Amino acid sequence: MMHLSQQLELFPEFTVTQLLFKDVKNAVELRKNAVDGLIKGALINPTMIVDPFQVLIATNKAVHLHKIGKMKTKSLYSEIIFNLLPTNGISEAFKRFGISDRDECVLVVLVHEGEDAQLLADVVAMVAGQQIPVEDVSSLTDSAKIKKLYKVPPQECGSLLDAVVCRMATKDVMQN
Repeated sequence: MMHLSQQLELFPEFTVTQLLFKDVKNAVELRKNAVDGLIKGALINPTMIVDPFQVLIATNKAVHLHKIGKMKTKSLYSEIIFNLLPTNGISEAFKRFGISDRDECVLVVLVHEGEDAQLLADVVAMVAGQQIPVEDVSSLTDSAKIKKLYKVPPQECGSLLDAVVCRMATKDVMQN
């Protein structure tokens, strides 16, 4: 299966689906469609993603904040992108994790209720690129950029994913 769908444990009515594309030729159009609300999803630069779990953590937090009315951004999808950043800058989050007009790969994150095959088909139809398995996101990862952004020193033990998730989780309590 090319996409990855997971039901949120704390919010079982919601499913998070991630779709990964490479050789994307229409990033400009995709960004415009997302801004215009034609794509109901977050468009993420996969070079800044270590593992799909990182996105699941950001999405779970976004859904939680949406449910309790405490989002820091205007939409659930912008909140997902914001939650990936280890600091509290909304524009910085879009600069680092959003897609740019020149990007040739994109990770699309959808939040929906139950199985929604039509939603997935609609998104796949909008992307002029090759869909690849989400699990392959690590092949697109720019580890050096991620280590710099998340301030992961060379001597830190454990995986890069652990370091990233820890910093995402503590951004609200730690001052960077």
